[in-house]
Amino acid sequence: MSSEIGTIVVGYLPTPEGAAAFDHAKRLAGATGARLVVVNTGRNGDYSHPSFASAQDVDAVDAELTAADIEHEVLQPTDGKPAAEAILGAALSSSADLVVIGLRRRSPVGKLITGSTAQHILLDAPCPVLTVKAEH
Repeated sequence: MSSEIGTIVVGYLPTPEGAAAFDHAKRLAGATGARLVVVNTGRNGDYSHPSFASAQDVDAVDAELTAADIEHEVLQPTDGKPAAEAILGAALSSSADLVVIGLRRRSPVGKLITGSTAQHILLDAPCPVLTVKAEH
């Protein structure tokens, strides 16, 4: 990874893991002057799912980044694509230098049955990926 970080893409969910990823990406963007692209989407087209941030959550993210004087964009695609595809698409279209995602503990069987968004991003990202755990 080069020392220049121009754009960071962060996958955001209104969960402890999503908040940890957002906080870390925000700190990095503030420290490096990078532009931050925040991506939130529903679970496979389900925009009533709790992973789809409410308008209030999106407004709070926008206000927090504006107050921190961080150049940013908040994307909330509603095209029905899985979260990994939305994050990877944002990374490609913004020529991201880094992707930041939150991780949660799941059993191997759980990963096998439902797949892993994190694994898809880690394997297919066009740039380095930073994974962040929620603090306990």
